[in-house]
Amino acid sequence: MLRKVGFSKVWHWGCQGVRSTASRYASSSSGSVSKRICIVGAGPAGFYAAQYILKHLDNSQIDIVERLPVPFGLVRFGVAPDHPEVKNVINTFTKTAENPRVRFLGNLSLGKDFTLDELRDRYHAVLLTYGADKDRQLNIPNENLTNVLSAREFVAWYNGLPGFENLNPDLSGSTLTLLGQGNVAVDVARIVLSGADLLKNTDITEYALEALSRSNIKKVLLVGRRGPLQAAFTIKELREMLKLPNCVTTWRPDDLHDLEEALPNLPRPRKRITELMMKSLSEQTAQQTSSVNSSGSNKFQPIFFRSPVNVIGTDRVEAIEYAVNELVDNRAIPTDEREIIPTDLVCRSIGYKSVNVDSALNFDERNGCVSNASGRVLKQTLTGSDQTIDDIEDKYEKGLYASGWLATGPTGVILTTMNNSFGVADLICKDFANNVIRVKEAKPGLDAIGKRVVTWEGWKLIDAEECRRGEPKGKPREKIVKVDEMLSIAEGQ
Repeated sequence: MLRKVGFSKVWHWGCQGVRSTASRYASSSSGSVSKRICIVGAGPAGFYAAQYILKHLDNSQIDIVERLPVPFGLVRFGVAPDHPEVKNVINTFTKTAENPRVRFLGNLSLGKDFTLDELRDRYHAVLLTYGADKDRQLNIPNENLTNVLSAREFVAWYNGLPGFENLNPDLSGSTLTLLGQGNVAVDVARIVLSGADLLKNTDITEYALEALSRSNIKKVLLVGRRGPLQAAFTIKELREMLKLPNCVTTWRPDDLHDLEEALPNLPRPRKRITELMMKSLSEQTAQQTSSVNSSGSNKFQPIFFRSPVNVIGTDRVEAIEYAVNELVDNRAIPTDEREIIPTDLVCRSIGYKSVNVDSALNFDERNGCVSNASGRVLKQTLTGSDQTIDDIEDKYEKGLYASGWLATGPTGVILTTMNNSFGVADLICKDFANNVIRVKEAKPGLDAIGKRVVTWEGWKLIDAEECRRGEPKGKPREKIVKVDEMLSIAEGQ
């Protein structure tokens, strides 16, 4: 439910003081004082950390605070709608959230509803996991022309992230260019080229489904600055593109000419994806030789060794000018050669970055993440006799941690985030066990009197309503995209 009262009037902790038989880290402090931990961010990083702490730290209570009224972060708003199996992890997260030692506090924002100093005063430990929700820029001329978007915005649009429902990408042209070759870019390519019929039974938003049903895009270019051996997409995503109905994948043979020679020395995962590229190229050559007509099909074309240097157009994008690169020591080095490739729509997919939401946080603006060492947040002002981080004695903010993309940058998949969060959660458990974090007195947790807070029961009302709206359409859910509407439902209105 949603409440406008202090938490002390709403919440009743269960199992306080119960010692878990699974615990590895028994506290040396009095068992009567619960270890109170706040996790800021209800995405995979936050839930995995909570899961680990519940299992390994006895007599602990966890608040998971989320700026949106709904949980699950990138699992809900980042995973492609045609990958429902990846979203099954929500079942595990739900079990964590329904543990009596955990409470979910939705619609509360760090830097807006409370400060970092307030959190640190009201909890024994604070773990920041609020992710990366801004885009890295190309920093090239005309980057802000109409029809130049980011893949992050496009994904947020079709996945129903509040604030992006009115993005209305222009799909009237025939060619989409994706700048970047990670799995996010491939997801966008697949969604655009799948067509509405293949997506109508997923949890894609209805407005995106309608727009895609009217789309004129027939060709998607996937452009990377390095070569096929450095492509960031995984074999699963490439295989899906190669098997996509009514879609032909075309390669530039010159991009792949030296793959066979490199094959024997590649590690197994890279070898498998390279063999798949070579197989696809050979099939493409056979089709061209036999004059197979694929003119009516959609086209997916990976392009390598190209870096965008200029967006060409007046009112809107018309083409991209690229520098032709050479690979030197695994780095893309631009040559003087240029290539111009027409396009009607551009989505850059060159990475996300986090933002600093509180001035008290030691934040690396250049890299877009919290300054940390293995998850422990570093002090803004370091003290010690030496300037190298390993020799500075007093370098960590006690009881303050970061994990997930906020700490590492936007790398890896959900499994990568799980391993990172488990590692940071383990540090938290050890710091309690070793009295690095001293539990001398009870901590009150957040005071949100007057705030519109969505509880887990409130989320369940939103969840049930989304499932109800999706059922007549044959969809698992129809996501609600307006925050005010979410809040009204959570209030039972």
